Amino acid sequence: EVQLVESGGGSVQAGGSLRLSCAASGNTYKKYCMGWFRQAPGKEREGVAAFDSDGRIKYADSVKGRFTISQDKAKNTLYLQMSSLKPEDTAMYYCTADEFYDYCSGSLSPHVWDTWGRGTLVTVSS
Repeated sequence: EVQLVESGGGSVQAGGSLRLSCAASGNTYKKYCMGWFRQAPGKEREGVAAFDSDGRIKYADSVKGRFTISQDKAKNTLYLQMSSLKPEDTAMYYCTADEFYDYCSGSLSPHVWDTWGRGTLVTVSS
């Protein structure tokens, strides 16, 4: 099983930017789709952005045009560049991976993902 460790969270004012990183280790020779989710206090975990097995990206409507997901496979690292941050972006952000053999959809539903990091907290003040 792959292990995921997020970093890069912090406190920022509205309109600011942050870049989150997720370092993967362990069985990185296997094939994985990867993505970012977030969970605000009192709310359900929601998908932010994810890759499918063909490299296509899904974004939540709430972050389109502001967030960019990318990955450096040589470094086994996933990134989330967040710009024009809003107070409603405040949440714990989680990296996730889904091992696949033929295909994975990169779904923004949390129920299909296998492995989760511990999260990194992002706080956006107005």
